[in-house]
Amino acid sequence: MVKYHKMNEQVVLVDNSNRAIGTADKYQVHTGNTPLHRGFSLFIFNARGELLLQQRSPQKIAWPNIWSNSVCGHPAKDESAKAAAKRRALYELGIELKTANINMVIENFRYRYQHQGIVENEICPVMVAHYNSELQLRPNPAEVSDYKWVAWQDFLDQLTKPSSYSEWCQEEALLLASSESFNKFLSAK
Repeated sequence: MVKYHKMNEQVVLVDNSNRAIGTADKYQVHTGNTPLHRGFSLFIFNARGELLLQQRSPQKIAWPNIWSNSVCGHPAKDESAKAAAKRRALYELGIELKTANINMVIENFRYRYQHQGIVENEICPVMVAHYNSELQLRPNPAEVSDYKWVAWQDFLDQLTKPSSYSEWCQEEALLLASSESFNKFLSAK
């Protein structure tokens, strides 16, 4: 049985040019007036080209119970986005990814969304990775309440209807779909 401990995370505050200007406690900055900070998004695919989606835990402050991409989070000070994605994949889903197998597709996606009084305000690299879906996931219940594998095209088709996916997941998925490097990644399986 995996034991999960709540991470005491700091986010890296940045200016409009993504230059670090300080750090702050993750749970203190996610409010109705969230300062700009670094984040990341990771979309994990299996050999069949299916995307791993997660339903965020009802315990989460930001976007509880909402379906989203495979892993989201914040790099620590002096941590690369890829290293942060690897760390959070283990923490959230109980899976181990190799940093070398995480591919950067969009380096500086920026978004600001509000939901139930909480604002996300991030400069957020968007990455993709392959994972052997035959290996068992061990989701951390404080982070993930459910997960599913969905065919990529089926997922994109769902985005044309009103959906219960996080706004950043929807926008990032559409950006990925139009990216030549992402489409090469997906066809390489």
